[in-house]
Parts: sequence; structure tokens; C-alpha cells
Amino acid sequence: MTTRRKFLTLLGGGVVLAAGGTTLWATTRDPVRAREPWLAAGDAALRDPRHRALSYAVLAPNPHNRQPWIADLSTEGEIALLCDLDRRLPETDPFDRQITIGLGCFLELLTLAAAQDDHRAEVTLFPDGEPQPRLDARPVARVRLVPDASIARDPLFAHVLERRSNKEPYDTARPVPNESLAEIAGAVRDGSPVWTDDPSRVEALRTLAWAAMETELRTYETMKESVDLLRIGRAEIEANPDGIDIPGPFVEALAGVGLFRLEDMLDPATPAFAQQLEILKPPFETAMAFMWLATPGNTRADQIATGRDYLRMNLAATRLGIAMHPFSQALQEFPAMRPHAQAMREALGIAPGETLQMFARLGYGPAVKAGPRWPYETRIAAA
Repeated sequence: MTTRRKFLTLLGGGVVLAAGGTTLWATTRDPVRAREPWLAAGDAALRDPRHRALSYAVLAPNPHNRQPWIADLSTEGEIALLCDLDRRLPETDPFDRQITIGLGCFLELLTLAAAQDDHRAEVTLFPDGEPQPRLDARPVARVRLVPDASIARDPLFAHVLERRSNKEPYDTARPVPNESLAEIAGAVRDGSPVWTDDPSRVEALRTLAWAAMETELRTYETMKESVDLLRIGRAEIEANPDGIDIPGPFVEALAGVGLFRLEDMLDPATPAFAQQLEILKPPFETAMAFMWLATPGNTRADQIATGRDYLRMNLAATRLGIAMHPFSQALQEFPAMRPHAQAMREALGIAPGETLQMFARLGYGPAVKAGPRWPYETRIAAA
């Protein structure tokens, strides 16, 4: 979480809150209601196994926390997974590749949860055809839940409620053991993860990743896409528990008196923009290892498989107490990012024709709270 001092610096300082009652007020600003889906997952009162599985699946990682999934339950025993087309990211993800990877994370978590409930998830991808160049109203998948008391329960499921995308700076005094990286990579089912913990190579990749991030920030359209998704303070986060949450009493107070101005974050000429760079850079500077996934092609099925693998990697890292955080900027397909994408491909040894699908940093980070989520019921299509 960004510190009070950093936020005051970001906004020019000079803010003095009235002393009386501020401590009591601050204690009420945690958006606890936005995290309730993490506590409600798997509620035994849910009689339909589809509902129980969905209550876990909505906790899956996904780009910008857009939670782009819709479940159509109109066919008994089946879930038709659709993409909420209004939750795509057309500027940073113009071909919906990252959104599709997020839907793959959802499908893997749904499958793990169903197995815990003695159901086998039979997944048929894109039953009405694979949409290109962008997703459309056709189903991403049809999932049939079949009772099966013999199905194996995956031990990774035990870590679902602990899983995080830890965006904080990591401990640079604690290298990630190579055997731990191998164990994380070994959790995947389809892909072939590659990793590095070599200090000189990690340093070079930190630099490349930050250069890509800075380009995203300095490109007005891509930066505005993120700024438009900011949820500042408890009320905004609980009202819209998706997008990029910025919790905390100090930023909420500053926004309330007009000193947290979103337009300043979009203008590279402002002190606020410069301070934003300072705040965002430490996670890049403290990556202790990197792991990535590439696929031979770039079909929608490839993207789904990548998401399923990434979810398993994230759970395996959680089991080992290792933090994990995707750095997606250099993989994005908007024009200004092309030089960075090519530099990253060369640095990672991605072969011609292959697609770099995921690139994540690893390390040991502080404990962080679960991210906001819409209740699973809100992601079920209306009859």
C-alpha cells in the first residue's frame, strides 16, 4: 500500500486534517465489503454445485481486475462462460489476449473448485467458433459439471483463498531458491515455463520492464484507460469492486477535498505525474526472479491454456510463501509498445512465431489483503 508520506508528496503536501476524530474515521475506511466474496466462497448453503464452483472462480486473477466473466446457467448442469464485452481493455489489450488469459484463470479455478465438490468439469472451448480479432458474444466455453466421486482433488486448491497478485516491493535481501522456481514451474499442465534468478539477467529484465511501464504511463490513451478504472477510497471500491483500487483514509480524504486530481495523473508536465513514476517504480526495482510463458502460436485456446497454467503457477508460489505479480506492459500490442515488446522477446529468447503470453516477477513480499471482487451472483446472466 502506498504510504501516507508518498501520497502527501504526490499531491504537493501542505494538507492538514482536523485532529479531532480523524483516528476513528480512519479505522472505518477499509473496504471490507468489497472483500466479502473471499469469505463467502464455497458456502455450504449453496445447493447447486455450479454456484459453489462459481463462488471460487470469481476470485481468479485477471487484468486490471476487470472480472470479465459472465456465467449463463440456463442449461441444467452446465455453465456457459461468456466475456462481458464492456469489461475489455481496448487500449492496452486491443486484441483481448490478456482478457482471454484471465478467462483461462477463471476456468482453471472453476475446475479445481468443482473437483473439491466431487464433480468433473468437462470444458469445451469456443463451441460456436473462436472469435478473432476480438472476443464477441459467442461463448468462451461450455462447462458441464459431472458428478464423479473418484475425481482427484488438487492440493493446490488449499491455497486458493491465500492467493494474491502481490504488487508491493519485494525483499531484495531474500533471493528466491532455484528449486522453488522449479517447483512453481512444475505446477503447470500445458505450457513450459522458463525462469531466471541470475542477478545480472534479472537486473536487465527489470530495466526492460520499467521502460515498457513508463511508455504505458506516458501514452495518453493507455494511461487514461487505467485512470478511468481507479476506485479511490472505501465508498468507490465497495460500489465498484473491480478496476484498480486505491484504499486508505489519507488518499480518500485528499480526494474528498479536491487534492487528488485524476487529470494531474494524466499530464506528464505535472509534479503529480513525476511522483507517480517514483511511487510505481520500486516493484520493478525489487523483482528477485522472473518467470514467463510462451506458446507456439496465439490461438484463443493458447491464451486460455496460458491462463490456466498461470493460475496454477500463482497457487504453487502461494504454497511456498513466494509473491508473484504479472508485468504485462511489454507484452501489450498497442503501437507505442512494439519496440519494448521486441526487446523483451530478444532478451527472453522467444523464437519467431512464438507468442510471449505471460511475464511475472517473483520474490518475498509483505502480506497484502485480498483484492476486491463482485459477488459471484452478480456475474450470472439474467434469465
